This record gives sequence, structure tokens and C-alpha cells, in this order.
Amino acid sequence: QVQLVESGGGLVQAGDSLRLSCAASGRTFRSYVMGWFRQAPGKEREFTGAISKSGYSTYYADSVKDRFTISRDNAKNTVYLQMNSLKPEDSAIYYCAADDRAWSTISSSISSYDYWGQGTQVTVSS
Repeated sequence: QVQLVESGGGLVQAGDSLRLSCAASGRTFRSYVMGWFRQAPGKEREFTGAISKSGYSTYYADSVKDRFTISRDNAKNTVYLQMNSLKPEDSAIYYCAADDRAWSTISSSISSYDYWGQGTQVTVSS
């Protein structure tokens, strides 16, 4: 069982930056592909980005590419989402998720992820 706890959300202005963190329990964090998703009011949860187990590979949704960066520190069991040049349309609850399948690679599919955090709210004012 993996427990994920996000932090770092808040209210910012358009153009500002914010860094989200997701701390994972367990001693096998390095074996998880980690993903970030977001869900705005009235909308479906959508893929934001993901990072491979080693951290060498990342993949982003087109809407955040070149603005958001995912990184991980396997020694600290933590994955980060650095968000720059924030826009009002980035406002959402942000969730981190873990895929602990042994054969897993980076995926943008919600169904690939087995464990989810409780989410952290990000609000970007115009």
C-alpha cells in the first residue's frame, strides 16, 4: 500500500510560479512511475505530466509543456511539480499518483495509476 500526500498548493496571480510536492510512504518509491493529474470544477480529471522510475524520462500534456517540470528525489520519496507562467486555466485540484507495476512505463492514462493522493488546490487569479 502506498500513501501519497500532496502539498504546496495555494492562490497565486497569473504569471507566478508554484511548486507542488508529493511525499510517498514506503521503501520502494523508486519502483513507481509517478504522475500528476488535475481536475477543475465541472471537468474530468486530466493528465498533466509523468516521470519515469529513474527520473530520466518525463512526459507532459501539451497544455503545460514548456511551463511545468516534473522531478523526483528517490532518496526523499518525493516527486515535485514546478509550475511556471501560471494561467487562470491552470486552476484545479492537483493530484499525484503512483503506478507500481513492475513493467510500467510513463503513461498518461488514469487507469494506469493505482494510488492517489488527496489533492492540493491551485488557484490562479487573472
